[in-house]
Amino acid sequence: MALFGNKTVIGLDIGSAMVKAVELEPHGGSYRLRAFGFAPLPPEAIVQGSFMNAPAISAAISEACSMGSFKSKDVVTSVSGHSVIVKRIALPAQSKEELEETIRWEAEQYIPFDIADVNLDYQILEGSSLSGEGNMDVLLAAAKKDKINDYAGVINQAGLQPIAVDIAAFALQNAFEANYEFEPHQVIALCDIGAAVSSITVLHGGTSVYWRDINVGGNQYTDAIQKELNLSADQAERMKRGEEIDGIPYERVLPILASVTEDVGIEIQKTLDFFKNISGADEGLDRLYLTGGSAQVVHLKEALGERLHTQVEILNPFRKIQPAGRDVGAEILNDMSPTASVAVGLALRKMGD
Repeated sequence: MALFGNKTVIGLDIGSAMVKAVELEPHGGSYRLRAFGFAPLPPEAIVQGSFMNAPAISAAISEACSMGSFKSKDVVTSVSGHSVIVKRIALPAQSKEELEETIRWEAEQYIPFDIADVNLDYQILEGSSLSGEGNMDVLLAAAKKDKINDYAGVINQAGLQPIAVDIAAFALQNAFEANYEFEPHQVIALCDIGAAVSSITVLHGGTSVYWRDINVGGNQYTDAIQKELNLSADQAERMKRGEEIDGIPYERVLPILASVTEDVGIEIQKTLDFFKNISGADEGLDRLYLTGGSAQVVHLKEALGERLHTQVEILNPFRKIQPAGRDVGAEILNDMSPTASVAVGLALRKMGD
């Protein structure tokens, strides 16, 4: 997990439905919340990960960052989806200098894009040998340059400076580690349920061992309510959040939500079963943490716990992070905390780490 340097950064999570911004500040040996902001995006501003309305996205970034006392202009954001590749690979043990020279050639074997079209980074995993004997494990991450340029463009247009791009799954892990403890041999899954895509990260003993994005999310709930009850998208979204619309009792929504939850559960179970098959792990899943805008859909937590035979909790990215002042109210934090996990993880980064 990254620690603070002398300068803070804004952790900026650009989702397909909402922009979230977080700034943390040092506080003793830990940190506290300096500023938190969010703003909705208009429909189809981002479609399947592609920026279709850059001015609207920049405006939402500006709106989110105007909500609180943001001090920094430096931004760390994240990418996810099919234009991002994360691989854990085994290579012959070698020095860091040797790996620096060979990593691009090695990466070509694992990345389904032209190597000239991607930004590439890597991390030697703990416990790997640098002695020249045996093998070493390397975490390889690559994102298409045009996607990175899209993010940099909207951030610059908002008057901010992008300094780093992370992988959303790793930012989520940072937020988890900052707020929770776990046993050395526990198997933990983190599931970020976004509007269009859900991201699953599996941790074994605190180390990331598997990642996958699945094409299910909050939009499926909204679309199903809209279709079944003949509502507008805005009305369906409000009913998903528990409101009654035009005299339609909320009870009519429950079977619709349950049907979509069944689909979400199937996809999550497939992902975890696939992880067990490829890893050969004998351990079962000890706990699943949910986060994201649709993490609190009614009965979702209970349905997943029953399906996966494990304990399911809503991840609280502010569990150990207290507000620094009065700009961020407790009610806002309580309502919005499930959407803020990735932004919190990004705000833990610093220049050059």
